[in-house]
Amino acid sequence: MKRQLIGLSLLCIGAATYFSACTPQSVKKGKGGSISKTTGWERNNSGWGGFEVKEFEGQPTPSGMVFVQGGRFTMGAVDDEMPTLEYNNTRRTVTVSSFYMDETELENESYREYTHWVKRTYFTDYPEMYLRAMPDQTVWRSAMSYNEPYVKNYFNFNAYNHYPVVGVNWYQANDYCEWRTDRYNEMLLVRAGYQYTNVNQSGEDVFNTKSYIAGQYGGSRRSKKTDLEPNGSGERPVDYGDGLFVPDFRLPTEAEWEYAALGLIGNNPSPENKRRRGEEVITDRNVYPFGPKNTTRYGLHNQFQGEFEGNFMRGKGDYMGVAGGLNDNADGPTQVNQFLRNAFGLYNMAGNVNEWVMDTYRPNNHTDVNDYRPFRGNEYMRYKSQEDYTLEEKDSIGHIPMERVPFDGLSSYQRYENRTDTTNLHSYRDGDRVSQSQYKYGEMSLINDSTKVYKGGSWADRAYWLSPGTRRYIQGDMSTSTIGFRCVMDRLGSPTGDVQPGGNSFGRQKYHKR
Repeated sequence: MKRQLIGLSLLCIGAATYFSACTPQSVKKGKGGSISKTTGWERNNSGWGGFEVKEFEGQPTPSGMVFVQGGRFTMGAVDDEMPTLEYNNTRRTVTVSSFYMDETELENESYREYTHWVKRTYFTDYPEMYLRAMPDQTVWRSAMSYNEPYVKNYFNFNAYNHYPVVGVNWYQANDYCEWRTDRYNEMLLVRAGYQYTNVNQSGEDVFNTKSYIAGQYGGSRRSKKTDLEPNGSGERPVDYGDGLFVPDFRLPTEAEWEYAALGLIGNNPSPENKRRRGEEVITDRNVYPFGPKNTTRYGLHNQFQGEFEGNFMRGKGDYMGVAGGLNDNADGPTQVNQFLRNAFGLYNMAGNVNEWVMDTYRPNNHTDVNDYRPFRGNEYMRYKSQEDYTLEEKDSIGHIPMERVPFDGLSSYQRYENRTDTTNLHSYRDGDRVSQSQYKYGEMSLINDSTKVYKGGSWADRAYWLSPGTRRYIQGDMSTSTIGFRCVMDRLGSPTGDVQPGGNSFGRQKYHKR
């Protein structure tokens, strides 16, 4: 037995010597900085093919946002829900992934930055784009109210800079999210030293993330990104693999919005920290985002006791209380960073203004949507390609054209029943087996594929609508003086942020001898 072990050891030493001698010098030295664990080839080295890998260094929280750690929760109506005939808030357990969310509703000032950019960039050639981006300021008009001061001043006057933007429809909110993504990524390029600021963008010469990655935007380049491709040009644009760009800004799904509003992390009596693992327990069900209590008033015995925790209508005709004792100190909307934050650090997830979410409305949504990252409204799109499989040239406003994903572009395991349109799933499982909705908009209901959900309650709503489980709907191309929005961004990688990797880590484990 001893001789066998000695022979085996000599064999291993000989094999190691052989492979070491056959290994190229650059691999042994690690000239490129890292070695493939499957092939032994060197990465980040043009002499070895130029395969580039940049290790993930974490995802910073975007400016103006807070981190919302995902998890499972009971979505839908609370016990004291107002009886209805629709039963569209049936409780069900779902899971949402971690994400980042705007700390406040989007302000007038922030939306004016958007319309200013659109006007500066497109107005000369495409004035309709500026007009299409502007909020509808006439939403304040009411036949039996004197609201002209709001019509003239609410969006434009600096007294309302930090008030929530209203009069923005669902499609405008989505356009803003797309614009914000491009401006944020352009800023990251400038601060990283790859681009100069270009204030003269116009027409097709505007920064768009996809067209930049495709090499269709030059702009005012400051420095080059070295291309390690042996047969390449020696330089390339920054791409997603470099870890500089951020995921897209977008509207939250209904499940994400409701989860964030409830702030149930504040109901965990033993959350994780550096010293202990968290317990999988929630002590109470929140009626409102303010915490585990069924009240809209601050309850601690201090100078704030009894104050309203949100901006809403107390009763018919009572929007702010009496002089010398205003109950919420706001007649209409008010500044977005007022009132009590919830456990995630989010302001006004109840009251002030309602908020658009991404979902298409259906009253029976709870019976159709999955329990993992639930969402209704998928519409699968892709960037257009030419015959040689290169991307189509950008259009006159600087964007690469898009098209619906054809049926043969979907994975074979995906089953969408016997549908004629498998890329527009707004009305999926609506009671029929084709893409037409059963609701017959304008004949039997006000529901179609453009009907969108909004949530949260507003300055003009009773406290009932402040409960995150409540939901209402309106056509996506309509806007009101009581609906605004905020953006979210997907969290990539670990659901706990950059504190630890995904999964449960037990340190560097060693296999135990048996």
